[in-house]
Amino acid sequence: MWKLLRKLTSNQNLQTNLTNEVCHQSKRCSSKLSKCVDNSTGLVLGTYIKGHDDKVVAELTDTALKYNIVSEGKLVSLLGISGPSPRKHEFRILNGVESTYPNVTVVGLGHNCVGYNEEEEIDECKEKIREAAALGVRVLQDICYSKVIYLEDFGHAESAAEGAVMGLWKHQEHKSDSTKVDAPRLQLFNSCDLDSWHIGLIKGEAQNLARRLCELPANILVPRRFAEFAVDFMYPMGINIEIKTTPWLKDMGMNAFLAVAKGSCHEPILLEASYIGCDPCTPPIVMIGKGVTFDTGGFCLKEPRDMWYMRGDMAGAACVIAAMKAAATLQLAVNIRALIPLCENMLGPNAMKPGDIERAMNGRTIAIDSTDTQAKLIMTDVLSYAAKFKPTFTLDVGTLSRGVKQGLGSAATGVWTNNEKLWENMRLAGIHTGDRVWRLPLWNHFDKFVKYSDIADYANTADCLGSACRSAALLKQFVCGDWIHLDNYGVAREADPSAKYLRPGMTGRPTRTLIEFLAQCTIAPNGEVKSPSEEKLKKKAASGK
Repeated sequence: MWKLLRKLTSNQNLQTNLTNEVCHQSKRCSSKLSKCVDNSTGLVLGTYIKGHDDKVVAELTDTALKYNIVSEGKLVSLLGISGPSPRKHEFRILNGVESTYPNVTVVGLGHNCVGYNEEEEIDECKEKIREAAALGVRVLQDICYSKVIYLEDFGHAESAAEGAVMGLWKHQEHKSDSTKVDAPRLQLFNSCDLDSWHIGLIKGEAQNLARRLCELPANILVPRRFAEFAVDFMYPMGINIEIKTTPWLKDMGMNAFLAVAKGSCHEPILLEASYIGCDPCTPPIVMIGKGVTFDTGGFCLKEPRDMWYMRGDMAGAACVIAAMKAAATLQLAVNIRALIPLCENMLGPNAMKPGDIERAMNGRTIAIDSTDTQAKLIMTDVLSYAAKFKPTFTLDVGTLSRGVKQGLGSAATGVWTNNEKLWENMRLAGIHTGDRVWRLPLWNHFDKFVKYSDIADYANTADCLGSACRSAALLKQFVCGDWIHLDNYGVAREADPSAKYLRPGMTGRPTRTLIEFLAQCTIAPNGEVKSPSEEKLKKKAASGK
């Protein structure tokens, strides 16, 4: 399924290095590590537990067992001295025995008898590997100041790489050099599964890219600067990029999109990017990402506390850009056309007002009930434009409605679609990545709420009961063909405490799920969609295991 651009360096020989100092969770048991050991290199190993309550027995991973043999049993000996076996989300730091690995972190993986959980719709084995990898490398980064970290794969190299890359990342771009924490270099330890490791690194780095874009302050990441960033990221990957400005938008009749940008001094932009991964004659997948770089709410002004996260209102655009870059890096056999509408929703003398009526690109009129629900206005025009490419299907993602957060919290991205196959593939992608999605209804019941206007064809309503479904209902009026809509309002802006591999802040979700979803859309020689990793999940789900 995956074509790799490069191979990581071959794995180095197993080295021994054990410890005389122990740490349980974050509580130090002796002097600071920086004063007593060489911290340049660290190693992360894992251990499972058997039994329950007080009858718990440690069981080292296969890699840790091999390391214990090479170390002549010192690993097990020191773990025994350190106290109870580390359980899930716990760790031990062992250091200072020999020079190759001055610091060895042993992280708890919990019980070994977990896998696909049908009720939770998640692969618990892969998720705990991500969490353990993130915990281990973060300890070595924050406590031991390691420059190079060797990480075992815990039985699934892709998940280990994802967790480690995302766990290490922190937003430090605007801090002084003296306060920044260097990011260690990651290496796979004692495993030959370099392809899966590489895939995991690419997925994790893609989500970190989305996190970085969302964290950039709005005075820096204005629409034009976002477009420049996109060129910097994607052009070297062979992705063609076009920048459409105001004259072109006017010629196309994108009046709803232009109306949102009228209050800002920054010109609106439609960024159009194309990636050709298979036969150029194959219809593309069109991906649309909402790119409002800051949203004040316009004349329907937001509360000051709500504006703090509005620098991340372009989370949909960030996810699409990051996913497309990853698709090009992995050379996925699929054609993608990304459409990113970029603008600000600001107060100003020309800003749109409640009660205004705008004529969308498809000729339909929209009455503006609230200037704070501008995302739907932007997306309607871009959805109409997307139809010109006669896509295989259209996918859009953005922070459209706080209603989805009220319903799902940060547990899952809300999904609406008119195609069962698209939903099934997206659901399986969420199971595989641990970044889940949940389907919400696209019933005709909600259409009446967007068609009630006496003065226009449609109404852009304010947030209300069922607002997330009403938003999807309005977008549906401008869709031709198969379509899937993702609302990441609830997952994009604050790290879920249950996601141990993400630090607090912007999350970049659901970037990895989009990448996995695109991988399922690669074309096999017989013309069928293929995804080996997801076929395994389907079999597990069918068997109830």
